[in-house]
Amino acid sequence: MLRLILEPRAAPLRGMRLASPLIALACTVLISIPVLLALGLPPAVTLRNFFIEPLRTANGVSEWLLTASPLVLIALGESVAFRANVWNIGAEGMFTAGAIAAAWCALHFGASAPHAALLLAMACAGALGGMAWASIPAFLKTRANTNEILVTLMLNYVAGLALRYLVNGPMQDPAGLNYPQTAPFEPAALFQPLVPGLRVNGSIFITLGAAAATWLFFEHSFLGFQMTVGGDAPTAARYAGYRPAQLVWVGLLVSGATAGLAGMMEAAGPLAQLTPVISPGYGFTAIIVAFVGRLRPAGIIVAGLLLSLLYLGGEAVQMAQNVPASLARSFQGELLFFLLGADVLVLHRVRLRRS
Repeated sequence: MLRLILEPRAAPLRGMRLASPLIALACTVLISIPVLLALGLPPAVTLRNFFIEPLRTANGVSEWLLTASPLVLIALGESVAFRANVWNIGAEGMFTAGAIAAAWCALHFGASAPHAALLLAMACAGALGGMAWASIPAFLKTRANTNEILVTLMLNYVAGLALRYLVNGPMQDPAGLNYPQTAPFEPAALFQPLVPGLRVNGSIFITLGAAAATWLFFEHSFLGFQMTVGGDAPTAARYAGYRPAQLVWVGLLVSGATAGLAGMMEAAGPLAQLTPVISPGYGFTAIIVAFVGRLRPAGIIVAGLLLSLLYLGGEAVQMAQNVPASLARSFQGELLFFLLGADVLVLHRVRLRRS
């Protein structure tokens, strides 16, 4: 009887490792064609609406960059955690915590504080809010050896419920006719558009700065080297005297800070207030962005732009062809599935063995 086995390669296929995201994207497009046909949708038109139509106008490009910015920022922090084998699935909750902390600053100081000082205070509050939320799983992991995947995942729902309570109670707009939302932020608490009439704003430069800082962290800092070694070779890291608890704290706090900062950028940008739902799933999509980008800043930027395009394409197809919004999410899942499959083949070769 013949059976397939996976045999580890002596060395990964370097060229294929770089090409595998493109192969995964091509496979996603190919596998989507029969799905679209089954739904009664013309594949050529639908794929054009997904990948081309959103970028045909200046407003489309603006929305593309605005959506990509929080995805890239969150994924940069996630890459720090994932490189150390710290599995943070709670960026959605940290995003929410950061937005709440930043909104508190905006509501309390928006009428009196200078614009630049207020935005800086909101950014610090957002980052600290995300870090405070991330410290919960970090403490439980290092003190009680809990599973950080489960803890961070469950805390997403806690953060969402906390947000709903606040916008229906202590932070609700008293002049909002009982709608579950905060008062609109003052202009001093908002990022200004880079181009009049478009929504893209200066927060994208925060994301670019974070990408540069992440590259420097991994390439030119001893702590970044420790994070990489701790993830690739935990036994060697312990032998070298690296402290696993430190890697857990650093991974979760950095990813919490970037997620919280992204929440602040969303609250002080497109939303201009808090509502019961402030994220379309950025925290979860950023996980895909991080892995499609190979946990490297340059790759994460490209992957963030790609996943942002899927978001916008999903909305375009939904409006133009009346298809469910879940179609875009299925494309995201397929992309991650094919990427993981390609990675298996990069690291292993398939053999037939007689049993």
